[in-house]
Amino acid sequence: MVAEADADRRRDLEATLPGVRIVPSAAWAVPDTEAVIVAVKPADVAAVLEGAGATLPEHALVLSIAAGVRIAELERLAPGRPVVRAMPNTPAVVRRAASAIAAGHLATEADLDLATSLLGAVGTVVRVEEHLLDAVTGLSGSGPAYLFLVAEALIEAGVLAGLPRETSSDLVIQTLLGSATLLAEARDPEKLRAMVTSPGGTTAAGLRELERSGLRAAMLDAVTAATERSRELGG
Repeated sequence: MVAEADADRRRDLEATLPGVRIVPSAAWAVPDTEAVIVAVKPADVAAVLEGAGATLPEHALVLSIAAGVRIAELERLAPGRPVVRAMPNTPAVVRRAASAIAAGHLATEADLDLATSLLGAVGTVVRVEEHLLDAVTGLSGSGPAYLFLVAEALIEAGVLAGLPRETSSDLVIQTLLGSATLLAEARDPEKLRAMVTSPGGTTAAGLRELERSGLRAAMLDAVTAATERSRELGG
């Protein structure tokens, strides 16, 4: 069952999810279920869980993907229920998410296994302590945007070098896809970079400029800034 506030979105879900019960979130009552996934804006979490109230089964896992909402707050809103807090990222829509989960005080190993199974349907899952979820947010939560910005810059660079924009875009997208596939298999970015970099060659010249321009430091600063912002929002 999906509880959705927006009527247009409910109609879309009914058309794309046959067999799934779609209800207005203002009038929902939780069925006897193993898990309730809280997938709303952080500001709406309290209203959603308080609205569920006594209809929330005592044994149901509350799995929250609402950014910045701490386990303590989730446990206050769903007293006596096991809570797992998660931070996935947008590649979930193509089943390539990177997700991290942290257990609440009442969550058992079985609850963590269930959360891993649910999020594992759309990507990979790692377990961390809650205090590390801000760093997860800064790294993998915001990470797709960093890579999309890199893709934009590479496409512009290709155009500047004389390529038609469509050609540059095709080459960049496939390069990123192929490189990510290689990295997933080898799991050693330093080794892969060295394989591409011949002494005195074109790649070495390009990498020298990236280091000179501070790309590595910029990535460190970006993740640090996003992590700190996550802490502020959660505070």
